[in-house]
Amino acid sequence: MRPNLAARIGVWSTHHRKSAVLGWLLFVVLAAGIGGASGMVEMTNAENGAGDSARAEQILSDAGLSHRAGELVMVSSTKPDGWRTAAGELTAAIGRTGEVADLAAPVPSKDGKDALITFEMKGDAATSADRVQPVLDAVAGVQEDRPDVTVRQFGEASAGKWLGDLLSDDMKKAEFTAVPLALGILLVAFGAVVAALLPVGLALTACVAAFGLLSLASHQLHLFQTTYSVMFLMGFAVGVDYCLFYLRRERDERAAGRDAETALRIAAATSGRSVLVSGLTVMVAMAGMFLSGLMLFKGFALATIIVVFIAMMGSVTVLPALLSWLGDRIDAGRVPLLNRRDKRGGKESGRIAGKLLRPVLAKPKFFAAASVVVLLVLAAPALGMKTESLGLEKQFGSDSALSVAYQHINETFPGGPAPAQVVVEADDIEAPAVRKALAGFDQVTVHRAQNVAEIEVPLPGGEAALTELREDRLPAAFDGTGARAHVTGEVAGSVDFNDQLKRGIVPVFLFITAVTFLLMLFCFRSYVIAVTSILLNLLSVAAAYGVMTAVFQHGWGASLIGSEGVGAIEAWMPLFVLVVLFGLSMDYHVFVVSRIREAHSRGLSTPAAIDEGIRRTAGAVTGAAVIMVAVFSVFGTLSMQDMQQMGVGLAVAVLLDATIVRMVLLPSAMALLGERNWRTPRVLRRLPEMDHGEPQPEPARAAAPAMHG
Repeated sequence: MRPNLAARIGVWSTHHRKSAVLGWLLFVVLAAGIGGASGMVEMTNAENGAGDSARAEQILSDAGLSHRAGELVMVSSTKPDGWRTAAGELTAAIGRTGEVADLAAPVPSKDGKDALITFEMKGDAATSADRVQPVLDAVAGVQEDRPDVTVRQFGEASAGKWLGDLLSDDMKKAEFTAVPLALGILLVAFGAVVAALLPVGLALTACVAAFGLLSLASHQLHLFQTTYSVMFLMGFAVGVDYCLFYLRRERDERAAGRDAETALRIAAATSGRSVLVSGLTVMVAMAGMFLSGLMLFKGFALATIIVVFIAMMGSVTVLPALLSWLGDRIDAGRVPLLNRRDKRGGKESGRIAGKLLRPVLAKPKFFAAASVVVLLVLAAPALGMKTESLGLEKQFGSDSALSVAYQHINETFPGGPAPAQVVVEADDIEAPAVRKALAGFDQVTVHRAQNVAEIEVPLPGGEAALTELREDRLPAAFDGTGARAHVTGEVAGSVDFNDQLKRGIVPVFLFITAVTFLLMLFCFRSYVIAVTSILLNLLSVAAAYGVMTAVFQHGWGASLIGSEGVGAIEAWMPLFVLVVLFGLSMDYHVFVVSRIREAHSRGLSTPAAIDEGIRRTAGAVTGAAVIMVAVFSVFGTLSMQDMQQMGVGLAVAVLLDATIVRMVLLPSAMALLGERNWRTPRVLRRLPEMDHGEPQPEPARAAAPAMHG
């Protein structure tokens, strides 16, 4: 039988290992260098939005009206008018920075104990975070000189500065925590330093190359600021797992008495093939995010596709080349205790899996029902899931200085931190009817040359006030004037983003389920396995949704991970988690089911094939799951609420997927289905047969010397 594509790639790499390794290094260096020189381009407010609010932002952009970052500084005192002197000093200090415009006089609160100073940062809001430090220093200086008053600041520029510094610190924390964690887990799994370093090194170089290519691509598809974090999260976890699958199979074959060449050939044809199928599934699933209608998800999709493709290709090209070159030196740096554990690790994990499987296969109905009930119970809180675009005050936690400032300003001056911005466009903004309509609002800025006007409207009632503004007040004011009014701002942007997500999730869901079905059908030529794959994935996703809702919306157990309930899930999170988990779960599913199919193809009955397939993959699946859970959990400890939600959601889903789903629900379901797992309708028998068995070694004429260089 002709070797499959993965086997042919693996054989080529072992025969041309110098070309494979040097080509990889050259690719990584060039991609990182070119990408670093080009820099990353972030999306604008209009590109990141949707609906009416995005239209408003686009009107301002097309008119050349650069959006300025607004800032609010509240001065508080326990005594009435006790703020007055400090507020005067603060206003003067802010003005002396030369970075602000429209600096207004302090406005006192109703009880006279607080005052609000408003101003805007000069220049474009997109770069305001880079120029706000002098203002922050001026505010801090007055606070130090006047301990009798409390000064709080909140605004787009100050929050952006805070966010940028926080993301930089969090990325360093993630890198310096996730990499040693993965290395330690691999060291325990393989018992040798070189074997542990290999997957980590390949995953890191794949991420470095992907960072460069993504920066280059951002000039065409602008990116959200957290996209690099998402890329590292996915790329490192997937890259290590792919290498782990490949390396574990090669070591298992060597332990079974195969020579180095045959072991590599079998690893390439089996685990290498699973890596290609899994990687392709992840990439195609991620492509579904292009159907969301939101640039945020298009950036996430592009980032993940790039890094998964690079990690996948590295695993099936440079990894076999390195294994061929290293030969037995892959076990260099053995740790005695861990090495003894590694020698029996495959058998030991298989023995444990066998003990767990025995009752599952003996009573498949009971265990299938029990595992489904457990997953549905975990999923139950998701029925009350609420989503919103979390404001910066929720992202940073209620005890952060920024959140405290937001809370106090919002309570003392309702609607201050997040007013609606109404953008009015007309053929003639000076027309009498339009001017009369604009006169009905307090804070109006007219741009005559562009025929555009801007209105700030407080929203003390949040979404209810926004609905009233859009559906009642604006139509009543501008109907019949020929002017068109659009509303943007924090609340409007969140509402419009959520509405677009609700519209976009259906085509995305249909796309990824259809693609998953077709890929599994092509891979295993069984519609039963294809349907089972989708149902198992949906249960994993639902359970992850339930845990996320319980922890981050309701706050159940949030303090245990250093977080808190914020009353909602980040708007983009459900769709992102759905797509990512549909792709990532294929890692284990393809790997496990391929081994079961491999055993069945050799003539074993379905129960016996299930037992052998799961026992033989238990070590690799456990190691891969532990690494993914560890990496995702690191992101669950970061400062940003959305990073915490993503990390915890993905970690819980992978943990459930590798334990309850793969060790209980999958074998029990396949045992109940029996031989029906492998039945293919006649109309589908024309699909090409994919080899699930072990390839027979070719004559070693040219390969043998290459295996021991």
